[in-house]
Amino acid sequence: MNKWLIRILVCSVNVFILAYILPGIEIVDFFTAIIVAVVLSLLDAIVKPLLILFTLPATILTLGLFLFVINACIILLDAHFVHGFKVESFWHALLFSVLLSFFNSLVHKKAFPESNSKKAAE
Repeated sequence: MNKWLIRILVCSVNVFILAYILPGIEIVDFFTAIIVAVVLSLLDAIVKPLLILFTLPATILTLGLFLFVINACIILLDAHFVHGFKVESFWHALLFSVLLSFFNSLVHKKAFPESNSKKAAE
């Protein structure tokens, strides 16, 4: 539970920074970024596996590149559910999802180096 809260906090900081930098992504305040991160984690846990399962042939045909489309759709769903988070288009959602995934993994790799070495040892 504690690690989940840290992930939510890191994701919300990244969401807030990316919304400030990227055109086409708008966010009202940091509290909205926290809500975006929580809803994003719920969508990733519940909706994303179903989308991956239903679009498995397209994912295999595109050698996994269709997962980028699924991630962009998850971002668009998040923007639909969270008031104060606006995404202009699919392409903005695609760029936002790629950069958010990159920065989240980068921060988690730097913040939790001992958990990464434990995974490699197993």
